Amino acid sequence: MNSKPGASGTRATPTLSVSCRRMTALVELGRLTSNDGFIRCGQGWTTPPSGAGGWPGPKFSPLGPLYAGGVLRSCLTAAAAGVAVYLLYFFGLNDVGLLGPDEPRYAAIGRQMALSGDWVTPRLWGEPWFEKPALLYWMTALGFRAGLGAELAPRLPVALTSLAFLVFFRRRLEREFGCRASWYATAMLATSAGWVAFSHVAVMDLPLAAAFSASLLVSFDWIRTGSRKAAAIAGALLGLAVLAKGLVPVALAAPLVWFGRRKPNALFWYGGAAVLCAAPWYVACAARHGRAFLEEFFWRHHLERFASETIQHVQPFWFYVPVLAAALVPWTPLLVCGFRREHWSDPRRRWLLVCFLFGFVFFSAAINKLPGYLLPLLPAICALLGPAAAEARKLGGAVATGAVLLVLAPWTAAVLPEALRVGLSRAGRPELPLGPLTAVLLLAGLVWWLERSGRRDHAVAALAAGAAAGVLLLKLAAFPVLDREVSVRALWRQIEPRRELVCLEPLHRSWRYGLNYYAVTPLPACEERDLPFRVTQKPGLPAELAPARPSAVPGAGSLLGF
Repeated sequence: MNSKPGASGTRATPTLSVSCRRMTALVELGRLTSNDGFIRCGQGWTTPPSGAGGWPGPKFSPLGPLYAGGVLRSCLTAAAAGVAVYLLYFFGLNDVGLLGPDEPRYAAIGRQMALSGDWVTPRLWGEPWFEKPALLYWMTALGFRAGLGAELAPRLPVALTSLAFLVFFRRRLEREFGCRASWYATAMLATSAGWVAFSHVAVMDLPLAAAFSASLLVSFDWIRTGSRKAAAIAGALLGLAVLAKGLVPVALAAPLVWFGRRKPNALFWYGGAAVLCAAPWYVACAARHGRAFLEEFFWRHHLERFASETIQHVQPFWFYVPVLAAALVPWTPLLVCGFRREHWSDPRRRWLLVCFLFGFVFFSAAINKLPGYLLPLLPAICALLGPAAAEARKLGGAVATGAVLLVLAPWTAAVLPEALRVGLSRAGRPELPLGPLTAVLLLAGLVWWLERSGRRDHAVAALAAGAAAGVLLLKLAAFPVLDREVSVRALWRQIEPRRELVCLEPLHRSWRYGLNYYAVTPLPACEERDLPFRVTQKPGLPAELAPARPSAVPGAGSLLGF
């Protein structure tokens, strides 16, 4: 990856190499599929050696891409990248109604902010709601102000945040570890199961992960050099993370404070910028609501969430070990090459490792655990795995095993709707069709052969493409079922024409919150108003609309399609 010396012994970088670094995000992502892209960006271009009679060939010429059909290749890879980005992060965002108890609540708060113009107090159906800070609500409110629909307004800002961070992540890692390592790390993060999944749901975990991880990477500069500018930028990003999910990123940043303790001026700018960015909303909300905000936000949803069982998300200490393995699929096997002793002579890798391990232990020590809590640690682990994969002597077994793990995509598509409805432990175990298994075995053989034949770039690109295909398969197979059986959107379409005649019997909170979101004004409980139609639900099954007394509503059965 080192550039060759020119006649003067120094590196000369012509315009093509500079333009390579300034390509748009789509072109950059597209070059991942092209080994030529790694060569140009990683090595640069050099002047011809004296007496060599000119350039040795088009591979090292400033016009090399033109000689080898590079213009066409760049156009094709840019187009392929655009399609891949769309399929991974934007395709299907609108195909499933809001899911679970959290998405509809957070989206409803953002919608209320957009309608009321009150950007300080989060309100859930008219009542102050102090569970989380305001960043996601602001993003959702802007989506509604832009005229996006009920699903895109909360989800599209999260997907765009994810993509913007991936572009930043690649560029930042190129500065630190070189082009090939940065591409590997970005491919791993962009196609990992955990990152893709949380890029599709409007919850706080992705904005927190993007802001905190950006702060972590920028902090390399001020820890090394004491740069006040870098410290201020990193601090502002940390402040955004605090606006995304409270004090969690402050705890995760503790190792950075320790590493930068010998740069007191930069550390002051780091902390000061974080406070200036995050404090205005907290101060305004506390001034307006006083003790109610402080007790609910800080005591209940910070201290009790960490140390008390009252939140009811209690999990064992080892919970995040399988969660991490699942979140990194299909790149999980590369963990075996990411933690070698010879890597730790590099202080940047030590910082990343300590930050990851500290965060992992911190989350594991908490009484209450949810899979999304681990998301802020994924960029750090991928930033470690990228350079390790670029430097590893052998990678065939790891990438081939990763390809085999893609068999989980069709299995997940089959089990996901039931798992979301009744829980993974109680969901059925569908049989795996022979076709997907054959496909992943062929892909495993391909990436193993590419690695063994010295084309590691192509092996990594093929595995990333396989992961993207797995995501597409999951969307096509699972999203229609999720929309019909897990989201309330299909049920709401039945209710909407006769909403004034419908009341709710006791429902699982996911269905109740979802119906409240789509109805805007919550539907009444049947115990309060006895109306002709009722929404009922049996344990473990989707809610359904039925006439309260079929004889009292002539034609009710035909109206509902019974």
